Amino acid sequence: MTVKILVAYDGSEWSHKALEEVRNQAVNAPDKEVHIVQVANSAGPVTYAAVQKEMGKELAASLEDKMEETKKELTEENYTVITKGLVGEKNAGAAICEYAEEHGMDLIIIGNRGLGSVKRLFLGSVSNSVVQNATCPVLVMK
Repeated sequence: MTVKILVAYDGSEWSHKALEEVRNQAVNAPDKEVHIVQVANSAGPVTYAAVQKEMGKELAASLEDKMEETKKELTEENYTVITKGLVGEKNAGAAICEYAEEHGMDLIIIGNRGLGSVKRLFLGSVSNSVVQNATCPVLVMK
């Protein structure tokens, strides 16, 4: 049986810890499939939707380049690794949950920036959104 794990990756210390945790979660699985997903949103308001979409595509391509080293390491350890940069037309949490459901993920591993309760109230929290809306188990790295 293939164990399918989604790692939400943003380049932060916590997302690196999430990638390390993949090895613990799939240690006994004969077939391991890891989806390393980043959601790219263009920063700030953009007047034209076409411009915003193009900026998002460029961000996603840049983020995928950053994931290549990790992909190489896991592939050498007999993991099937899929990297995906999603252009976020919706919030990151919703995009992660939608991807997980569409691809039949068994587990989502995501980092937590550790926002205080006031900041989280005003800024929102991707990890909180994923915990609340995912259709599979979620492991939050703190």
